[in-house]
Amino acid sequence: MIVLALDTATPAVTAGIVELGATIVTLAERTIVDARAHAERLTPNVVAALADGGKTMADLDAVVVGCGPGPFTGLRVGMATAAAYGQALGIPVHGVCTLDAIARATRGEVLVVTDARRREVYWARYRDGVRVAGPAVNAAAEVNADGVQAVAGSPALAASFGLPVIGPEYPTAAELVAAVPDWNQEPQPLIPLYLRRPDAKTLAERGLA
Repeated sequence: MIVLALDTATPAVTAGIVELGATIVTLAERTIVDARAHAERLTPNVVAALADGGKTMADLDAVVVGCGPGPFTGLRVGMATAAAYGQALGIPVHGVCTLDAIARATRGEVLVVTDARRREVYWARYRDGVRVAGPAVNAAAEVNADGVQAVAGSPALAASFGLPVIGPEYPTAAELVAAVPDWNQEPQPLIPLYLRRPDAKTLAERGLA
């Protein structure tokens, strides 16, 4: 099975072509770290990854996309793109938690954190790569790290916990594919993990309607 893996939930704009069989093999991957250019960078990354992997859109059997948690603007780029590819090609689209993908290769008690802005972090806690708490959004000081052995994700944010900082910083294409819980099941509808309301408010919410 040839899978297109996408993620725009972090500053990294990731597109990769992964072969899923007895093992997971990354055929090609393009990642550009640019928090302000998800929309501009994603499609060129997809096209380049396909070319690097010697594949075309017609070769794709499925799409995997990170559903966050992440900022509204960046996150919707990847999810909308994944949904469009799935519909156009008639192939399934699997959504996964981006933090789950980052945690796939970790062992022991690990906290994964990414930048939520506003001096907050998106976080989830894992035991041998399996999520046991979160995802949620809080100030770093409010996150209970008792018993945590290491922190993955954003190095700058991870360092604030005073614990060993481990990789990866961003999810890889292979980790996104590995985060799909069951490839034999029909994928669930894509649900973005915004975890908080966007800054923009409707007229009714501002009391102007």
